[in-house]
Amino acid sequence: MSIFSRNDVEIIRREPGFKGFYRLDVLTLRHRLFNGGWGPELRRELFVRPDAVCVLPYDPWEDQVVLIEQIRIGALEKSDRPWLLELVAGLIDKDESPEEVAHREAQEEAGLTLRELLPITRYFPSPGGSDEQVHLYCALVDSRGAGGIHGLLEEGEDIRVSCWSRLDAIDAMQQGLIDNAASIIALQWLTMNAERLQAQAGAQS
Repeated sequence: MSIFSRNDVEIIRREPGFKGFYRLDVLTLRHRLFNGGWGPELRRELFVRPDAVCVLPYDPWEDQVVLIEQIRIGALEKSDRPWLLELVAGLIDKDESPEEVAHREAQEEAGLTLRELLPITRYFPSPGGSDEQVHLYCALVDSRGAGGIHGLLEEGEDIRVSCWSRLDAIDAMQQGLIDNAASIIALQWLTMNAERLQAQAGAQS
């Protein structure tokens, strides 16, 4: 555990940089040093965005996962394949709980009803410059009939849904075909917990 807390940071100024769908703030701050005393004033840009919810739908009876595929602008210049294989995901509105977002996005993005929602972890995906936290879940689902094209037209979503055997999904991750953090973390968690989930669901392992 760190010896420091929020009280060991002094925010001298916080100024607006940009505000659109997301927000960029410019902070001037200083913080205490491990060797004692206070460090110099630092200027840092902070990407301010709502927290996100990511869900790995897993069918323990069929031992398969449901993944979605959609274009991601962050991958345009660094990948020949900017359509990424991902988890169901969405941003938290102020009046929603993470659990409510998980159920809503599962319906909108994949046409799925979540039977049980299992928390995996909560983490900062890029704390060097963003305040976003990700609430990561695995959800038990009936994957029969899952697939097709989903998403909200008014939000410009064009989402392809597909079912993968758990082992094929893990193999795709190991080959680098699944290359985003939430999916990698969730699939690694599933690798450690699939047999337990199958046993609890009364499925054959």
